[in-house]
Amino acid sequence: MQRKVLFCATVDYHFKAFHLPYLKWFKDQGWEVHVAACGDMKLPYVDKKYNIPIQRSPINKVNLKAYKELKGIIDQNQYKIIHCHTPMGGVLARLAAKNARKHGTKVVYTAHGFHFCKGAPLKNWLLYYPIEKVLSSLTDCLLTINQEDFNLAKKHRFKAESIKHVHGVGVNTEIFKPVNQAQKNHLRESLGYQPNEFLLFYAAEFNKNKNQKLLIESLALIKDQVQNARLLLAGEGFLLQECQELARELKVDKRVDFLGYRNDIELLLKVSDIAVASSLREGLPVNIMEAMACGLPVIANDNRGHRELIINNKNGWLINNNSVDFSKKMETLARNNDLKFELGIRGRNMIVNTYSIQKVLEEKGDIYRLYMEEMEGAVWAVH
Repeated sequence: MQRKVLFCATVDYHFKAFHLPYLKWFKDQGWEVHVAACGDMKLPYVDKKYNIPIQRSPINKVNLKAYKELKGIIDQNQYKIIHCHTPMGGVLARLAAKNARKHGTKVVYTAHGFHFCKGAPLKNWLLYYPIEKVLSSLTDCLLTINQEDFNLAKKHRFKAESIKHVHGVGVNTEIFKPVNQAQKNHLRESLGYQPNEFLLFYAAEFNKNKNQKLLIESLALIKDQVQNARLLLAGEGFLLQECQELARELKVDKRVDFLGYRNDIELLLKVSDIAVASSLREGLPVNIMEAMACGLPVIANDNRGHRELIINNKNGWLINNNSVDFSKKMETLARNNDLKFELGIRGRNMIVNTYSIQKVLEEKGDIYRLYMEEMEGAVWAVH
C-alpha cells in the first residue's frame, strides 16, 4: 500500500513560501504527498491538492465546514503522517485526525511562534494558550522554532508525545548570499539607488505588530547626521497610510521608500547595507534570516524570535523598542564600514551553519524517520 503524507495549513501559499523542500523530501523517499489548505495554487511535488475553506479566525463558522471536509479526507486516505502548520491549520487537522491516530497515523504540528509568550497581551493567553494546551494531547510531535516556545511547552507540561526544537523552515543560502561592492553598485543602479547611499531595509506587513513607525522615527533622529541614509520598507497593510503621514510629519518622506508588495526581496537585500526589524512579536522571522544570509548586520527590536538570531555585538544589536537607541546603532553602522562587514559575515556564518535549508532538512528528516515504517535495506537520504 502506497504510504501517504498530508501537509495542512490555513492557506496554500504557506507551503510555496516555506515548505517545498519538505514536500520534495517525501517524494524522494517514495511517498505520496497530499496538501490541504485554502486556495487553488498549484504546488510542485504534490500528488493531490485539496482546497479546504480554512479561515484564520477561530470563530468563523466556515471552519466547521472545513473541519468536516478535512476529516473526510483523512479518514479516506489513511495517512501515515500528517504535518500541520499555522494556528487554524493546526487546530482543524489535529481535531480531524483524532480517530486516525487510533489506527496509527502520526500527527506532527509546527508552532510557528505561540501567540502567547512573555509580554503577550492577556487576551492571547486566555484564548490561544488553552487551545494549544488541550490540542497538545492530540499531537505526536510538537515542533517549536525557537527556544523560548520550547521551554514554555515543557514548563507548562504540554501533553504531546514528543516536543522538539527545530531551527525554523530553513533559508536557501545559495540564493540569499552576499554580493561584492561592484555587483552591489550595479544592482543599485538598476533600482535607481546611488552607490554612496546608506540603505536600511525591512520587509513586513504594515500592522501594529510590525511597528514600522519606530523605524521612521529612528531615521528622523539621524536625518541631519547621516544625510545619505534611506529607509526601504516593502509590504502593504492597513497602517501603510499612517506611516506615510508620519514620514511627512517628521520631514523624512523623501528618505523613506514605501515599496509596496515585492517579489524581489533577494535583490533588495543585496543592494542594502543593513537590515532593521521593528516587530514586537516574532516566532523565528524568515526575513531576518534571509538578510543575515545576505551578509547584512541587523538592528532589531528585542523579542523571542530576534533573540534567537541576533547576538549583541556579534551580528547586530537588540533594542528595547526605543527610537533613540535604534537611531544610535543606525548611525554607528553608517560611520563604520568595517564593523558593518564584520557583523554581516558573522550573521551569514550563523545561517549557513545552523539555519540553512540543508541543516533544517536534516533535522526534520530525522524526526520524520522516527514515524516511517522500518523497511529492510531502505536507505533514507536527504536530497
